[in-house]
This record gives sequence, C-alpha cells and structure tokens, in this order.
Amino acid sequence: MPVRPIVNRVSRTLTRAGLGTGLAAAAMLATPATAQIVRHANPGPGPSLILQSVTIPAGAETLVLSGQLAAPIEPSKPVTGVESFGDTRTQTVSIFTKIKAILAEHGYTMADVYKLTVFVTADPKRGDGKMDFAGMNDGFKQFFGSADNPNTVARSTVQVAALAGPNYLVEIEATAARMPRR
Repeated sequence: MPVRPIVNRVSRTLTRAGLGTGLAAAAMLATPATAQIVRHANPGPGPSLILQSVTIPAGAETLVLSGQLAAPIEPSKPVTGVESFGDTRTQTVSIFTKIKAILAEHGYTMADVYKLTVFVTADPKRGDGKMDFAGMNDGFKQFFGSADNPNTVARSTVQVAALAGPNYLVEIEATAARMPRR
C-alpha cells in the first residue's frame, strides 16, 4: 500500500482518539531507530568512483552547501590570474578542504556528504577548450573512497563556459545528511 494513505489513516485515527493533530504529526514524522542512509553502488565489475544513487530516510538531518570556490594559494599575495588559485586538481583540493571545514562547523564530516555537483571550466593550459576531468578526479579521490573516508557520493560533473570569477576553474556544491543523534 502506498505510504500516503497509511499516513492519512494514522493521522485520522490519532485525531479521533483525542490525541490531537500535534501527536498525529509527530507520529507521521517519527523515524525508526534502525533507519539508515543507504548508498547504492553503480552496477558493474569492480568498485566505482561514484554512486548510482543514495536513499535518505525520513527524519535525516541535511545540510546543503552553496557552491564553493578555491582559496588563493598564497592569500598574502595579490591575485594575478588562474595561477593564483592553481590548476584544476589544486583548486579541487582547496575547495574540498573548505567544504570539510564548513561541514565541521555544523557537526558534519566528509563521510556525511552524499551528493556533489561539480562545475568545471576549460583549463587554459590544456589548449583544447576542455576541462581537466582527470585533475578534478585526482583531487576528489583525496577526500572520497580514501582511507580517511571510504564513502563515495552521487555526483554530477559538468563543464561550463565560465564561473563567477575569471580565475576559477572549479566550483562545487555539496549536500550532506546524517541520522539524528539519539
């Protein structure tokens, strides 16, 4: 039976029993103690760099981060161009380091990240107008599917014409989830 009719029936029953709509709402939002975030691997031989999908159960706490950009390699020096932020790999590592710090401020870890959207521009040093996908993946692998964080994520990576600032090659949005601590 679909979930919606069951939820409606439970709500009506609790309300008729004089338990009020507040308790009915709480009953609908209750999450079993065994509920877990489930990461679904890509089918095929061997491990995949990214997931096929992720199931987030009701009651999970989520944190959505806006797109993050790289920090200058040497903050004390004036920005002079792309080289002030590094190549695609360097910018990717810088961004994930920033994301890791933001997550920590909110009580999350990189292992809680389940979805990334990665925007990459053409690397001017390549000369072919294409993004450095391998460089981005090299940076990614330092933070996911590693000894420190064996989890990986559902991820979309797209090449874009440009980012907000002319010196950026990468921008990453992250979404994290965890089950409430009891």
